[in-house]
Amino acid sequence: MSAINTTNNITESTKFIMPGVTTEMLQKFDVSGPRYTSYPTADRFVEAFTDESYKLALEQRRVGGMALPLSIYVHIPFCESLCFFCACNKIVTKHHERSAEYLGYLSREIDLHIARLGVGQTISQLHLGGGSPTFFSDDELSELMSMIKRSFTLAPGGEYSIEVDPRTVNDKRLAHLAELGFNRLSFGVQDFDEEVQKAVHRIQPAEQVFSLVETARRLKFESVNVDLIYGLPKQTPESFSRTLAQIVELRPNRIALYAYAHLPERFKPQRRISEYELPAAPAKIAMLSDALSAFLSAGYVYVGMDHFALPDDALAIAKRQGRLHRNFQGYSTQPDCDLISLGVSAIGRVGATYSQNAKTIEEYYDYLNQGRFPIVRGLALSRDDLVRRAVIMALMCQGELQYESINLAYLIDFKTYFKAELEALKALEDTGMVVLEDSGIQVTDTGWFFVRAVAMLFDRYLQTDRNRARFSKII
Repeated sequence: MSAINTTNNITESTKFIMPGVTTEMLQKFDVSGPRYTSYPTADRFVEAFTDESYKLALEQRRVGGMALPLSIYVHIPFCESLCFFCACNKIVTKHHERSAEYLGYLSREIDLHIARLGVGQTISQLHLGGGSPTFFSDDELSELMSMIKRSFTLAPGGEYSIEVDPRTVNDKRLAHLAELGFNRLSFGVQDFDEEVQKAVHRIQPAEQVFSLVETARRLKFESVNVDLIYGLPKQTPESFSRTLAQIVELRPNRIALYAYAHLPERFKPQRRISEYELPAAPAKIAMLSDALSAFLSAGYVYVGMDHFALPDDALAIAKRQGRLHRNFQGYSTQPDCDLISLGVSAIGRVGATYSQNAKTIEEYYDYLNQGRFPIVRGLALSRDDLVRRAVIMALMCQGELQYESINLAYLIDFKTYFKAELEALKALEDTGMVVLEDSGIQVTDTGWFFVRAVAMLFDRYLQTDRNRARFSKII
């Protein structure tokens, strides 16, 4: 057993900044659970939802919801090298000619949507994810944006973001992204410690990231995000504290702090990580506590679960104003709108439906060669799904819920409909995580750190599911 696991037992002397959190709570809630970027979660999608089902959802939007803006997600799966922690759908290759072929198929998929919705639908949010979107050359990114702008109307003041692998860009490339209309960047950092970077096969010096962020500021990008992961192999609270200090010095507009979920049975690259090199749960808690302390002390707003933002960032403002939303990319400032997702494995939402594209590039191409949407599974939400989604998203985004708002929107009596759930919530109230009032539910400061556990009580599917290990840990 490595020292990483043997030196991190929880003791009564362990100090956490999280108010009211006890060692018993940490142990009790060291369980797996959904992140609720959707409800029902994607593992509930069924193959009975086909491309024909998706066509019907698009038709219903065309008839009844054209005035509402769209969000668009484009999945670009290619990466030049493999990161061992990665759970994304990706294709590791150095053959850049593959991206030109993929771009052609994205064009076909866009055309299928335009045939159903018409040209000029307004989009208020665009996100390029992966994989590594910056695997595309400058010319290919230009062509992709031209395709999108020919087909849709980008709303003034919208959020147009791209995930950036710092190893694939320089100052010139960032300038090109700005020229294309991107106004938000997200840099994948994960950890600055050299030993951790070696353990996950992702070497990128801190100096490189600092230089790129400085350039992004000079180019007037509205927001720069960095992604961090705690719980990686060879991480310790001490080593991660050094990374935290560097991030505070870097001072990005937003920070996404994720807990590493080790699921090697699902994600093959993770099999290259030795479980003996992973920090134990108490060490992960210490890292989370240190991160909260560092970021809050530096003036960041704790937006919720994974996200921090500077007070003047749009995400922090949305949090203060109660306008926070949650979609497949995490917390968002944009209204709860339809999401058109393009590319292999991409997940979208149209009306009261979710859908997912083919997960392999061969199957994705095959569908489009047949002139069909590459939808292989999805879900048409039931009335109960819609009610529970509203409850879960209110808890996840606002940290509170008023019974009357649900009663009026869905014509139910909340206390009767959710009698069993409210009874179960009393146990969380006893631990100081929620306050049950006559008019609603309030998540406390303590409970906000375990908000997924609160939301899970309203997940009808999860309550009857005995296989939760496929989800990441709450802590």
